[in-house]
Amino acid sequence: MKYFTLIILSSILFLGGCKNKEQRVVLIKTDYGNIKIKLYDETPRHRDNFIKLTEEGFYNGVLFHRVINEFMIQGGDPDSKNAKPGDRLGNGGPGYKIPAEIHFPELFHKKGVIAAAREGDRVNPEKMSSGSQFYIVQGKKFTDEELDKVEMRVNDMRKQQISYKLMSQYKDSLILLQQQQKFDELMALQNRIQKQAETELSKNRFSFPENVREVYKTIGGTPHLDSNYTVFGEVIEGLDVVDSIAAVKTDRYDRPVKDIRMTVEVVK
Repeated sequence: MKYFTLIILSSILFLGGCKNKEQRVVLIKTDYGNIKIKLYDETPRHRDNFIKLTEEGFYNGVLFHRVINEFMIQGGDPDSKNAKPGDRLGNGGPGYKIPAEIHFPELFHKKGVIAAAREGDRVNPEKMSSGSQFYIVQGKKFTDEELDKVEMRVNDMRKQQISYKLMSQYKDSLILLQQQQKFDELMALQNRIQKQAETELSKNRFSFPENVREVYKTIGGTPHLDSNYTVFGEVIEGLDVVDSIAAVKTDRYDRPVKDIRMTVEVVK
């Protein structure tokens, strides 16, 4: 009985220690000012990887190579360190990817969050993150009507993805009916697939909770990225610096005409 009590006490002390663990913070220094970012404990793989790369000096000298006003500023491509003017950037990395840690709606794309860039769904259906590239959301404010449209587009895309998956399962039957010119049966099967897709979508329909809507209406962000990219931290100082960088002149590939380099250090 005494042994059991000691185990419980040890567990309580351990959990208490975890709760009091100091949150990791990094500082991005630029010619436009400094951006201080806290990294979320809810995304430990991304947090630890960012700390690791920072301590190795990986980010020192890389550019914010993609900047879109009212959207985001992106950096972390090691190929940008020695890039010449006009070079296309955005394909570099440390040679590995990070499994997605998407926690929508708890973590969402409000203004000031840092999130991991990644390849598109066609080549990356698991939504795995780039090993080093990240973006900081600037975004803009949205109305309820605009957020409704975002929900509609996301759900249309989800239904399309489900339909493609189902059609691949019925591929042989669809081809056979087409070859046999049994068009009524073909249409019936296609309708059945669409109904099945709608049923599956209804189980996982995308929507913004009211608290998330309120943030997008008052603070802003990039809501169309939610549930698709890993958000792993947020700016706690230097949002004005993000705004300044987002406003710079860029070329047709969204690369700043004048290079914006960064150095990154761990604050705590």
